[in-house]
Amino acid sequence: MNSDTTEILIVEDNPNDAQLTMRSLKKNNLANKIMHVSNGQAAVDYLFGEGEYQGRNVLDQPKVVLLDLKLPKLNGLQVLARIRGDARTKMLPVVILTSSQQESDLIESYKLGANSYIVKPVEFENFAKSVQEVGLYWLLLNKPATPKNML
Repeated sequence: MNSDTTEILIVEDNPNDAQLTMRSLKKNNLANKIMHVSNGQAAVDYLFGEGEYQGRNVLDQPKVVLLDLKLPKLNGLQVLARIRGDARTKMLPVVILTSSQQESDLIESYKLGANSYIVKPVEFENFAKSVQEVGLYWLLLNKPATPKNML
């Protein structure tokens, strides 16, 4: 990966949660290049080089997507289905990071191919710690299979 490649794509419509997530990752030196989008359509556009991201090199995918479920335009499950339905992104690690504790959301997320499902802790300190642990695992410990290293 080149140094301009996004390491984490955060798909989160709550600006406070997005800021806290980015701050926690940067504070712990877990990600230099973070891309944040606030709705599901923008996430799909970014990943597939469409809309305002037309022309973006779609082979340069993030190391992990942190995906909320309750999003405007396209919800998180619709975004996940698009990611898993395309050969260019089907191996991309996707972590559901949501406030939803509904069993149906959990089950549907895994059926669609989520790699992990994390319910956002309400307390600030616990939320920051959870994000730190997610970043540590997915950016430093996990060894992903990507379309680039499968060619």
